[in-house]
Amino acid sequence: MSAIHPSQLQESVEAHDHEEEMPKVPWGYVFLASAVLAAVAVVYRWYQQNYSFTVGLDYFEPEFQTYWMNLFWAQLVLLSVIGAVAVPALWFTREKDLHSISPREELSRYYWMLGLIAGGSVLVLIALAIFTEADAAWHQVTIRDTDFTPTHIALFYFWIPLMALGLILGFMWIHTRLPDFSNRISVPMSILAAGPILIMPNLGFNEWGHTFFYAEELFAAPIHWGFVTLAWAVFAIGGFLLQCLDRIKTLSTLPADQLVK
Repeated sequence: MSAIHPSQLQESVEAHDHEEEMPKVPWGYVFLASAVLAAVAVVYRWYQQNYSFTVGLDYFEPEFQTYWMNLFWAQLVLLSVIGAVAVPALWFTREKDLHSISPREELSRYYWMLGLIAGGSVLVLIALAIFTEADAAWHQVTIRDTDFTPTHIALFYFWIPLMALGLILGFMWIHTRLPDFSNRISVPMSILAAGPILIMPNLGFNEWGHTFFYAEELFAAPIHWGFVTLAWAVFAIGGFLLQCLDRIKTLSTLPADQLVK
C-alpha cells in the first residue's frame, strides 16, 4: 500500500475543516416543525369533520357556542399571547451591531431562514388548500352563513392569522438578525408580510355579506374579489429570495479563513 504524501494529508485536513466550517440548512428542525403543523391540521380537520354538521350549522344554538365559539376565543387568545411574547423577545435579544457577526454566522442565519421558509410553505399549503377548499365546500352545501361558521373559524381566525403572525415575526427577524437588511427595508418581504393584513377589510365585508344578504356561494363572486390580495402578496417571495440568494452567493464563495472572521 502506497504511503500518503504529507501534502495530500494536509489538503484532506483543510478540506475537512472547511466542510465543518460551512453551515448547513437545519433540515431536521424544518421537518419537525412541518410535522407539528401537519399534526395540528389533521386534528383540526378531524374536529371539523365530526362537529361541523352536528353542532355547527347555527351560530345561535347553545351547542355552537360550546363547540365553536369557545374554540374561536381560545385561538385568538393563543395567537395574541404568542405575538405579545415573541415580538418583544425578537427586539430585545437583537445584536446592537449586526455588522460585528462573522460571515459564517451570517450565512448560517440565511440557511435557517431558508429552512423556515420551506417549513412555512407547509403552512401556506394547509391554509390555502385544505381549509380554503373546505370552506368553499361548506358554503356550497349549507348555502347560507350565520354570523360565524366552523370553516371561517378555522380559516379566517386561526390558519390565516397564524400565517400573518409568522410573517410578521419573520419580517422582524430578518431586519434584526441579517446585516444586509439592517439599514434598509426589504420591499418584497414587506409586501409578503402585509398580504394577510390587507385582506382583513374584505374579511369583514365577507362575513357581513354572507350573514345578511349573500345567499349563495361561488368562489368567483364579487364578495371574494378582495381575497386575491393575499395570493398576489405571496408572489413577492420570489423577489425576497433573489435578494437573499445574491448575498448567499457572496458569502458562500468566501475563502475559509475569511468565513470565520
